[in-house]
Formats: sequence, structure tokens, C-alpha cells
Amino acid sequence: MAETVRLDLAEAIALCEGAARAAGANAETATALARSVVAAEAKGVASVGLYHFLDYLDALETGRLDGHAEPVITRPALAVFVSDAGGGAAHTGFDRAFNDFGKAARLFGVAIFVQKNAFTCGELGYFTGRLASEGLVAFAATNGPALMAGAGSTKPVYGTNPMSFAAPVEDGVPLVIDQSSSSTAFVNVRRAAEEGREIPAGWALDAGGRPTTDPVAAMKGALLAFGGNRGANVALMVEVLAAGLSGANWSLDAPSFETGAESPATGLFLLAIAPGLIDPQFAVRLKAQLDRLAFEYRVHVPGASRGKAGLLAKALGLDVPVDVVRRIAAFAERG
Repeated sequence: MAETVRLDLAEAIALCEGAARAAGANAETATALARSVVAAEAKGVASVGLYHFLDYLDALETGRLDGHAEPVITRPALAVFVSDAGGGAAHTGFDRAFNDFGKAARLFGVAIFVQKNAFTCGELGYFTGRLASEGLVAFAATNGPALMAGAGSTKPVYGTNPMSFAAPVEDGVPLVIDQSSSSTAFVNVRRAAEEGREIPAGWALDAGGRPTTDPVAAMKGALLAFGGNRGANVALMVEVLAAGLSGANWSLDAPSFETGAESPATGLFLLAIAPGLIDPQFAVRLKAQLDRLAFEYRVHVPGASRGKAGLLAKALGLDVPVDVVRRIAAFAERG
């Protein structure tokens, strides 16, 4: 097991902020990125936590992520928010629109946020979970550079194209569902390659279109969708919502998030619904139903364990691999 070091949440955020500033981000972008990855790490989603933050740092240094980009937000209708991230982080436009977006949803019952020209957004549940914490039901979709085969194909045509759903629960952490269209996240394959271990069967194809458990071969080939063609169809739906509606790059046209100096210019779609306008007891009824599912039927309720982990991390801190902390600190020291 890798050696770890314990950081409280404030220390982790400060470490990441300093590294992002040194890598070329302004204060707003540095804080937005730092809070998102620390929130993911706290919930136990390490694949898009501090380890993934290293991707942000490299992207900032090489120019794939413009750390000084100014998102341009327009409202073609009172309940529709359109953001052009300008090659910057996916989080800053959302952060700027967050309060007005929530107000619009509560006033009109629904509101939509769409964004183009952004770097990949990491944990998608971070966006929906924040809205659910404000009493809103939320659905999100985002695309990325082509990494996953489509239905009937063996070549990458879609990103891992995750979607997320969240809903408020009375006196509890929100229900949060966050899953990719692929059998696994690309960062999990890359980490297996770095650690010299095999990946499970069913995750990927090699460059020749053959099933593989070799992560290096998988990175030259294509990830597989969950559930075969059904998962690939979900990826296409996500692509239409995230890239089609926003005008962002289709996954096939998106530059890599790992190499080069061009932004992947991906898209983000968010729908927010005010359940209280329809049923004032929504959050109470949902809590009762989730409790029944969990305690009477032993159903795993998404978001519950991550919510508890987040609360525990807030009290006790994070145990982060020493190597990851050192690599982030090395960026910070350059400033």
C-alpha cells in the first residue's frame, strides 16, 4: 500500500491553489479547481481527486487549460444560461452563474445551463451535488476527447461521456448518481499502466480492436461502453446534450486533454428543477423512500457513502498518497 500523508481540507485546498497559481492560473481558477478536486478526494473518488489535479496542472503549464480565461455568460431566455469558457476551466463559468441559475430554477421551476470551450470537468457529481444541496433536482452531462468505442465500432468516437443526477434529501446528504458511459474512467486505465498492473476484462480494446487486459495496449485502443450498445447509446445522448446543444467540440474533434497545447473545448449541460414548486414534501418523501430501499431491501443508495466520507474527511482530514502530494507541492514551489 502506498505511503500516505494526512491533510485537513483547508490544507489540501491551499496546496492545490498554490500549485495552480504557480502553473499559470489566476486566483479564481485556482480556487475553483482546488475545491472541486478536494471535494472529490474527500468523498473517496480518488480517480478525479488530487491525482487528477496533476492533469490540471500539466494542462495549465502547457496551455491546454487557460488559467486566465474569462467565461462569457449570456441569457438568451430568463431560464437559459449559456457560457463560453474560452478555453478555461469548466468550473468558473458555473461558479459565476450558480446563484442566478438557482434563483431562475426556483422562480420558473426549471433552468438550463450549457457551456462550450472548456477543459474536462473532473467529477460531474460535484456540479449536481451542489445544486441538490440548494434544494434542487439536477441532471448533468459532459463530453470529452474520443476515448470510447461506439456501438458496433472498435475505434474511439466518444469521450467517457458521464452523466450525473442529484436530488435533495430531507436532513441528509443528497442522492447523487454519477457514472460514465464507459466501463471505467480513462484515468483508472492510465494509473494501472503507471503501476504495471492489468485491467479487468471488458474494460477496453487494443489498437487492433481485440479485447485486452493490458492497460498500455488499452490506451492505444479504445475503452468499452458499459452494457454494450446500450451504454454506447447513452454516450451518444450525452454528446448531443453536452456538445450538440452548446456548440462545443464533438468528442471526435476534441484535442487530447493529456498532450499538446490546444483546449479539448468540451461541453457541459445542466438541468435544474425546483421540486418544491410541484411537491413541497418532495425531499421528505424521497428520504422515506431511500430509507426503505436501504434498510428493508438492502439497496445501495448512490451518494450516501460518499456523503458520509465527505463529512468524515471534514472532521479528520484526508489520507493522500505521499507521491501525489510531493508532485503537487513541486508545482507550488515553482511560484
